[in-house]
Amino acid sequence: MRYRVIHRTVYEYSEMVSVCHNETHLEPRNSSHQRCLETSLDVRPVPPTLTPETDYFGNPIEFFTLQEPHYQMEVVARSELEIAERTLPAPEETDPWDALRTHVRRERSVEALSAYEMCFASPSVPLLPSFAEYARSSFDLGRPLLDAALELTERIHHDFAFRPGATSVSTPIEEVMRTRTGVCQDFAHVQISCLRSLGLPARYVSGYIRTTPPKGQPRLVGADASHAWVSVWCGAAGWIDLDPTNDLLVSDQHVTVAWGRDYSDVAPIRGVVHGGRDHTVQVGVDVEAIRDDPTTSKVTLGS
Repeated sequence: MRYRVIHRTVYEYSEMVSVCHNETHLEPRNSSHQRCLETSLDVRPVPPTLTPETDYFGNPIEFFTLQEPHYQMEVVARSELEIAERTLPAPEETDPWDALRTHVRRERSVEALSAYEMCFASPSVPLLPSFAEYARSSFDLGRPLLDAALELTERIHHDFAFRPGATSVSTPIEEVMRTRTGVCQDFAHVQISCLRSLGLPARYVSGYIRTTPPKGQPRLVGADASHAWVSVWCGAAGWIDLDPTNDLLVSDQHVTVAWGRDYSDVAPIRGVVHGGRDHTVQVGVDVEAIRDDPTTSKVTLGS
């Protein structure tokens, strides 16, 4: 699949902002199954410089500072990329989860050590006995990891209600578990806490899902803004991504932007503002599937 992504964010301030420093995670990262072909970041007012960097997790980021007084800031990220469909193992053929839990604690390979980093608590994802208890009914001893994780994904999708506005980025996941409501970010944090509380490596993935689904398929939840899901380390099978909001194995309809321990590592835009007082934020995302027209070599819309 080939996609064109436009992510537009507009900040409106009630009072003038004199200076702001910003960091963005808006450029899709490259991986074994995803290749970013073109990317651009447009900011208004125009900053003197945009500084590209790579964060600890290998995600591309941009830094910029606005020293021009302003009441509005607009950030528009545009990308074009290709995504190949991944060949995944049969869930019942993955390693037993309890054996992998022991393995990741003892193995000293680079891959295993990198996975082991994702076993610990992080700012938005505490390790809690209640979350381990919620997960445990899916994790009988000896059960293949992906088979168990898929059942947990299905249960979260069934037990929790998607309700925009019910939570904010600062809502503790204990409250999400209590109310059983939230958005994709919350459901990803809940599932990560469940997995890590069992001693399993799990990371947070930010990105997008296809805005317009293929003909005959339902529209996915979360298509109008940044999306979030979970990646669980399955040993020899590597990292496999699960979308609890939509009860899906992540496929070529998902665009990966960044991954980290939780949302705090990969927020699309974050920064420090001097002034501004009250503010509002409007976010719009459009993900178009495109294809190369064999008769013209131009890019045309497709499904």
